[in-house]
Amino acid sequence: MNSFAFFGALETGFIFALVALGVFISFRVLDFPDLTVDGSFPLGAATSATLLVVGVHPVLATLCACVSGAIAGLLTAWLNVRLHILHLLASILTMIALYSINLRIMNGPNTPLLGVETILSPIDQLDFLPYYIAYPIAFAVIAFSALLVVVSFLKSETGLAMRATGANPRMARANGVNTTKMIFLGMAISNALVALAGSLFAQSQGSADVTMGVGIIVIGLASVIGGEALLSTNTLLKWAFACILGSLLYRIVVAVALNGNVLGLQAQDLNLVTAILVTLAIVAPKLKAKFKHYLRGLKA
Repeated sequence: MNSFAFFGALETGFIFALVALGVFISFRVLDFPDLTVDGSFPLGAATSATLLVVGVHPVLATLCACVSGAIAGLLTAWLNVRLHILHLLASILTMIALYSINLRIMNGPNTPLLGVETILSPIDQLDFLPYYIAYPIAFAVIAFSALLVVVSFLKSETGLAMRATGANPRMARANGVNTTKMIFLGMAISNALVALAGSLFAQSQGSADVTMGVGIIVIGLASVIGGEALLSTNTLLKWAFACILGSLLYRIVVAVALNGNVLGLQAQDLNLVTAILVTLAIVAPKLKAKFKHYLRGLKA
């Protein structure tokens, strides 16, 4: 793998670290299996791309993408909490609806951003640093800023109430926590982060496409589970950092697998590689525990 592909993997890894943080909030903090992200990712891309094309400031367009993602999360929470639809089914319904909504927003299947000013345009004008190095640095700053904000929030009183809602909703309600509000808030934050990732990805790649959200939930899970398998999660900061680490390693491993010409893999094998990586990430903790138990047996 050459340096260009490596920095490209880092760039994508930091973008999808935002997806991992969003998935972390829904799956780990709220214990809410959420497939909305497959729709909110292209929703963020479609919203920002459409606004950028008509001349809206890139920062404002990106913020609007976050708001659109938050609304998608609120819709899923509403279907689950108010209409009592199973959380998995509620998220699938929202995801399906978002496909048509994204087509409406873009008035077509895709929106090109060639020649349009984006949030990355100032970086393109730098003379002392090539764009393929500057982009990963910029996205790293955004990803770690989001990490600090998420960790600070989860350590606050509201964040503790949200964590209690996911850990034990009955006990949380018994202690005066409004679990309904916590689910709404958590789902909004989760999908806002995913939509932000979609917006940045579209601006980085130069286009927004209605199909760019396919498999995003699997990538998010691969990042979260993979990071947890590699890094201790005994503190909240380490747990959240594991999401970013998992996202980076996932993209690097995929880049090596598809560009290394070692295994004979090609671009169409991306989903196969993803499935294998997720399987390994899930099985790794069990194998690690068995290996430790085996070592203890040898010492005894």
